[in-house]
Amino acid sequence: MTALRIGTRGSALAVAQSTLVKDRLAQATGQEVELVTVTSEGDRSTESLATLGGTGVFASALREALLRDECDLLVHSLKDLPTAAHPGLELGAIPARADARDAICARDGLTLDQLPDGARVGTGSPRRVAQLRARRQDLDVVDIRGNVDTRLRRVGDDLDAVLLSAAGLGRLGRLDAATELLGLGFWPSAPGQGALALETREDASDPALLRGLRALDHRETRLVVTAEREVLAGLEAGCAAPIGATAVVDAGLLLLSATVYSPDGTARLTASHGVTLEQGSLASQLSDVHDVASRVVAELLATGAAELAPLGGTE
Repeated sequence: MTALRIGTRGSALAVAQSTLVKDRLAQATGQEVELVTVTSEGDRSTESLATLGGTGVFASALREALLRDECDLLVHSLKDLPTAAHPGLELGAIPARADARDAICARDGLTLDQLPDGARVGTGSPRRVAQLRARRQDLDVVDIRGNVDTRLRRVGDDLDAVLLSAAGLGRLGRLDAATELLGLGFWPSAPGQGALALETREDASDPALLRGLRALDHRETRLVVTAEREVLAGLEAGCAAPIGATAVVDAGLLLLSATVYSPDGTARLTASHGVTLEQGSLASQLSDVHDVASRVVAELLATGAAELAPLGGTE
């Protein structure tokens, strides 16, 4: 019996995420599953993500390996995945989402509001930069790279705090490093944050792989993250743009809210809309999702989002 091969980056977080999927696939299929490590330009370079062209730089090498049949599927952090479809590939499954919130990891157990004037806070995300400056203009926001442990080691050394994903901390068993979890109502996170994406070739036909993908796919998660990511696509914004989005399903109603920030955090625009999800096929519900995302995008553009933030660029 041939093992199913999962392509993954070699970082601790990527391996932890891929191992979670590996274990679930093995349980769902009864088949051996192994990890194949792929190194990307983003892993080799020490330049900022903005300089490299955004977080999509991590996906390109993985996708090339998948198309060369060096693996059978990929595990991505969905927030890092460009919204444009890649020729020959598709999202085979989106498992149930973990915590979508951002986490402050600060020295001495401090919260964001308790940090002293001029505190140095590290992040590599333009969205988080804008949100930090919107909340605290006095902060010294520092652009940082490196894995989670590298970033956490800088807290109490040359930084007072770092801003990270709660889901990533949880998957690494490091959630105890968080001193505050930032509520999505006032601090929307990246579209798709907390969710994983399992990408496969369009022509994938292995019965065990297809059975495993069906078992891992979570319909509600697919609906809400699709809504959030369609805001990015509709605004023609890259996955590193200063945009936060949150979608939830409550009593059959999908509610979507998105906020566009100026890079310096001095201005922002928010639009919120909802749609009733009719009982039926996933395709029909995804059509409802497209409708509500289109309304959010139209309102943001009508109120000046394109003048506020760098939109219309490439991923």
